[in-house]
Amino acid sequence: MAQKTYYVDSCIWLNLFKKEGDPTKGVPYWKLAKDFLELNNRLIISTIVLKELSYKLEDQFEEKLKFFKDTEFVKIIKTIQEDYDLARKFEDEENSKISFYDYLHVAIAKRLNVPLITRDKDLMDFAIKHIEVFKPEELLS
Repeated sequence: MAQKTYYVDSCIWLNLFKKEGDPTKGVPYWKLAKDFLELNNRLIISTIVLKELSYKLEDQFEEKLKFFKDTEFVKIIKTIQEDYDLARKFEDEENSKISFYDYLHVAIAKRLNVPLITRDKDLMDFAIKHIEVFKPEELLS
């Protein structure tokens, strides 16, 4: 199977790092995230994802940042002005329940022409109008 590239939202990393999910309701979110990450794809995260993770992971963030930097299949990319401009355009045009950072995720994935991986329903509802978007389990076979 050919290697594919995906832009992975912070909620997927949080599922994994925080072992999120209720095993009584099926396969826990963290396990689905782990299985997806082990598919041998190329994964992209942005400085925006890192910023979100730094808030949520607090003391654990430095350890996770080292993981990202040391992992060959994860590429950290910088957000560029074009991403901010498109995100502002999305924000102005939409009456959505998502944050500016979520608009940035869509703008970045669109610029890179890669699917977005997220579990955020509101983000998915907006993103599907502009890019491919999946939950991790949708790509497991």
